Amino acid sequence: MTSSSSSSQDTKRLAHTYPEGLRADALMEEDVAWSHEIDGERDGDQFDRSERAALRRVAGLSTELEDVTEVEYRQLRLERVVLVGVWTTGTVQDADNSLAELAALAETAGALVLDGVIQRRDKPDAATYIGSGKAQELRDIVLETGADTVICDGELSPGQLIQLEDVVKVKVIDRTALILDIFAQHAKSREGKAQVALAQMQYMLPRLRGWGQSLSRQMGGGKGGGLATRGPGETKIETDRRRIREKMAKMRREIAEMKTGREIKRQERRRNKVPSVAIAGYTNAGKSSLLNRLTGAGVLVENALFATLDPTVRRAETPSGRLYTLADTVGFVRHLPHHLVEAFRSTMEEVGDSDLILHVVDGSHPVPEEQLAAVREVIRDVGATDVPEIVVINKADAADPLVLQRLLRNEKRSLAVSARTGLGIEELLALIDNDLPRPAVEIEALVPYTHGKLVARAHSEGEVISEEHTAEGTLLKVRVHEELAADLAPYVPVSAA
Repeated sequence: MTSSSSSSQDTKRLAHTYPEGLRADALMEEDVAWSHEIDGERDGDQFDRSERAALRRVAGLSTELEDVTEVEYRQLRLERVVLVGVWTTGTVQDADNSLAELAALAETAGALVLDGVIQRRDKPDAATYIGSGKAQELRDIVLETGADTVICDGELSPGQLIQLEDVVKVKVIDRTALILDIFAQHAKSREGKAQVALAQMQYMLPRLRGWGQSLSRQMGGGKGGGLATRGPGETKIETDRRRIREKMAKMRREIAEMKTGREIKRQERRRNKVPSVAIAGYTNAGKSSLLNRLTGAGVLVENALFATLDPTVRRAETPSGRLYTLADTVGFVRHLPHHLVEAFRSTMEEVGDSDLILHVVDGSHPVPEEQLAAVREVIRDVGATDVPEIVVINKADAADPLVLQRLLRNEKRSLAVSARTGLGIEELLALIDNDLPRPAVEIEALVPYTHGKLVARAHSEGEVISEEHTAEGTLLKVRVHEELAADLAPYVPVSAA
């Protein structure tokens, strides 16, 4: 009561003392006046009017990290994954190797592998891939490790994918989707990106899922539209599938056009009778390193699966001076998705059209025979079984000597090399020179100096056995194809004829 009565008295006093226009200012001054007894404990520290209106920083809310490593990790946001495989055939070591390869694929894709489990079954469960009971155990492992993704070592059907996700309550992907993701990250050329996009659409088409508006129907057909709504219309998910099929058809046309350009280049090499050598092999076996060692191509080399996808063709020369082309192809892997084999068929045709295949295998791998079998299966798919093959056992400097001896004994045409140190490269070049197809006609001709183009063609298109410069012209003894032999025939000396 005392405070209210004094306040009313002050207000009456101000009304008599100040005019009407200044009364509000006087009240403001009276209101902001600070009293230690009244306002000290109630308001705390006091600020000027400008300070009260300014933005104030609240301490303790910043989540900025001091450690650079933690900042990079937060920006990267690695997926935390658990691997699961079904062991149906082979030994337990084979199953472990397959899951170890899946872990390497996951790390290449940018995931952090937390755990991996294998189940022994005659065949994968039709519903959840590993069975309902084991799926619950997998759910417990996911909760225990804090994983946000499960990767299965096999290709799941759409039904298996949905039902396993319903049990484990996190995202589930299979081996095929993982490899497609790696290919999408590493494809650089226009053709490579188109091939990966086509393979992804082929994979996703039967796995489209929808809910809510995705299952809603368009207005039905009917004559003339308007109020005609007879019959069920197309659902949104059906529309999406149709659009994907249209995109796939367009992508196939684009890849076919790119294939035409590649075929024109191959025809030009065939016309010039330039032999071709294709480097094929398992991923991360060292194909790009070998190409760099043989030609100095400067192709990206990285200790990662599918580091290079785009084919590279380089010109090379044998120790005897013969020109040939060396093509680096996409790496293979066990259970390579058939979507990728189909999409990359135009690229893999480099292997089928070559005169010689350098089959590169990682000598330091625990079981290199499995790599050889997987690559040869794909080579059969592209129809290159009749092409001569040299097995190049790479990484010989890091391989087990017993494994090298076993491979060299089992593979009749094989050679141990090291693309990193240069070990065995000279022997490999000599073997390539010996195995490349040689021109059929051997001829000796005295070519006048005014026809130097014929001499140049003999060097580029044929194999020069001997060359001597005389007063009349260049005396050549060469092995050439029929067309060039016909052009050189007028200059064959009478004694030689």
